[in-house]
Amino acid sequence: MRYTLSVESAKASETFTRAEIRRILGINENSLRSWERAGLAERRKNNYSFSDLISLRTLESLRGSRFSAKRISEAVRQIRSRLANVSSPLDELKIVSEGRRIAVHLPGEKLEALTGQMFFDFDAETLRPVSTMEHPDSEEDSGAVFSEESWFAHALELERTEAPPEEILDVYRKIVDCNPQASGAWLNMGTLYFRQRQLQLAEHCYEQAIRTFPEYSLAHYNLGNLCEETDRLEDATEHYETALRYRDDYADAHFNLAVVHERRGNLFEAVMHWQHYIELDPTSEWATVARRKRERLLELAASEEPPVGELFRQPLLDAAD
Repeated sequence: MRYTLSVESAKASETFTRAEIRRILGINENSLRSWERAGLAERRKNNYSFSDLISLRTLESLRGSRFSAKRISEAVRQIRSRLANVSSPLDELKIVSEGRRIAVHLPGEKLEALTGQMFFDFDAETLRPVSTMEHPDSEEDSGAVFSEESWFAHALELERTEAPPEEILDVYRKIVDCNPQASGAWLNMGTLYFRQRQLQLAEHCYEQAIRTFPEYSLAHYNLGNLCEETDRLEDATEHYETALRYRDDYADAHFNLAVVHERRGNLFEAVMHWQHYIELDPTSEWATVARRKRERLLELAASEEPPVGELFRQPLLDAAD
């Protein structure tokens, strides 16, 4: 049964469980964990407030526009430094993507979050409607009727304004129909399908992104998340390792890979990736979790009877309690 509660219909006094938050926003546990590790969201099991929901909704919108947690964190820090009366920018202000930049809306103006510079507010309708865009009939008229960049920008604008997923997917389909090598469009299509729990379609899109751009770390990472959620731990391991092969400072990939190795009972590999994560992200709350997990595994390795099986499958949240 589809969960239909919207952010707008929720009352400020309501609270939500972690599972409800995930269903409302269409996010997975890995996304929530990554925001918590980055300090963008408070780590809770339950009792999320309406303000928490608004903040997480903003984060999901920015992630859909392919901003990293690190860049969002810096944007939030800059907003706080410039606006002393704003303690929680993600739920107190309207923060959106503007192409490759993060913008914050204030009364009468719109500023770039990282620099504080003012935006010139171009009307979104200057982008041609998707319904008028047709495939070029010849090379001569292709420039007049098709611009992959404008289609992609339009898709991101639709995501920002929370258009129906099928409308956004239609734009990405047009892009890959005209250019099957458009790895970014394949990746974003996969993420939209993933949020809708259409996992086979999501996997196909992620695989296409990788086929067109084999060194695409984010595509390997996302496919690893999908495999982990469907309990294909060997495949998840392979994709996380590939993401790290092309980007060795990918902290989230180390974190998730440590979790997967624990679930598989690979003690040494889990310790190694917990250590890598700690080195890359030493000050976050999740680094504390990683240290506890690492120490626990080292103690188990030193015991006379090394444990196997279920001892490596305890939920991650237990380690932080």
